[in-house]
Amino acid sequence: MDNISNNGIINVRVDNELKQKANDLFNSLGLNMSTAINMFLSKCINENGIPFEVKAPKPSRRLRKALKEADKMMKHPEKYKSYHNVDEMFKDILNED
Repeated sequence: MDNISNNGIINVRVDNELKQKANDLFNSLGLNMSTAINMFLSKCINENGIPFEVKAPKPSRRLRKALKEADKMMKHPEKYKSYHNVDEMFKDILNED
């Protein structure tokens, strides 16, 4: 059994739903949260890094298209209609005078 005075304490804020799902998973594996976190930290140390790939999500095709269009608009604003406020824009969209 571990000596309680030899243990460090880590306080982490976690979304309640995430915590519950993780707790349910660990329990189904016969683990408690502390053991699972200790396993994760040990694995990080053994691999000298995060034990899984961490990368930014790839933007969707729709988002890439929108970003390209926005870039084009920023480079040539004279080709596009602009408005001073939202009311002006809606008035134009609704063809109101």
